Amino acid sequence: MSQIEINGGIVEYELLGPPDGGRTLTITPGGRFSKDYRGVRPFAQALAEAGHRVLIWDRPNTGASDIQLYGESESHMRAATLAGMVRALDLGPVVVMGGSGGARDSIVFTITYPELVEQLIVWSIVGGAFSSMSLAGVYVMNEIRTVRRKGIDGILAQTGPAGSWSDLVAANPRNKQRLVDLGAEEFEKVMWRWFEAYVPKANEAIPGVPDHLMRSITVPTLIVRGGENDIDHPKRTSFEVHALIRRSRLIDPPWPEDAWERGQAARDAGTGGIFDPWMDAVPTFLDFIAEYSVRVPA
Repeated sequence: MSQIEINGGIVEYELLGPPDGGRTLTITPGGRFSKDYRGVRPFAQALAEAGHRVLIWDRPNTGASDIQLYGESESHMRAATLAGMVRALDLGPVVVMGGSGGARDSIVFTITYPELVEQLIVWSIVGGAFSSMSLAGVYVMNEIRTVRRKGIDGILAQTGPAGSWSDLVAANPRNKQRLVDLGAEEFEKVMWRWFEAYVPKANEAIPGVPDHLMRSITVPTLIVRGGENDIDHPKRTSFEVHALIRRSRLIDPPWPEDAWERGQAARDAGTGGIFDPWMDAVPTFLDFIAEYSVRVPA
């Protein structure tokens, strides 16, 4: 376990695999889930065992990293953090990989910092009205209601899904003072700005990312199609992203068609996790990575 300060906050991270010989991969999961959430580490270790160096990290507002609130959206903030890490640790250019919210973070990173990216691999992409509005409810709407009624003390006491603000304070005591120092007024201001990213817009296939910026991506990109009945990561959205990224390849899921639904049921029953199916994709992802030893000019 290592720490690094990026943009005024401490980030917890690990580098797995050999320092030389393979490619450098960055893995970004979704939700407010940490690098130690079930399914993330085994997936990273499998890629590292193939000879690659793999970065796993607690994004700001996940795990044991510091809470940070700035930027156009939470994904833009996390992309800036990842860029700072890649530069400070001299890792780039990298193969950027992410699922669910991590797919959005990875796409924003690739758009904003193209010089740091060799390849892009994304799956379980959120998009469309239902899943975007659902995320607004999970990440910002309750926060806005709470901070307006109860101030920062209400945010500090807020409980809920993994990654709630109280969980983040419990995992990292520094976070209490960081929220207090930020204050209710600034916290609410950031939440309203981040909320705007989730408002569905005709020119945004994924939340907070205008389509014309998606078209700027030139690196080889692998997109895993959304599941047939997955309302959180719609099949339609994966087709839209494929249409916008001209050097992308769209593939059927390397896991069962209903893997997301099964994963949710297994998580709720305590018998599995939502990221467990990622292991099924390791051979497919390794094959795609092996196709490109260096970045190919557009």
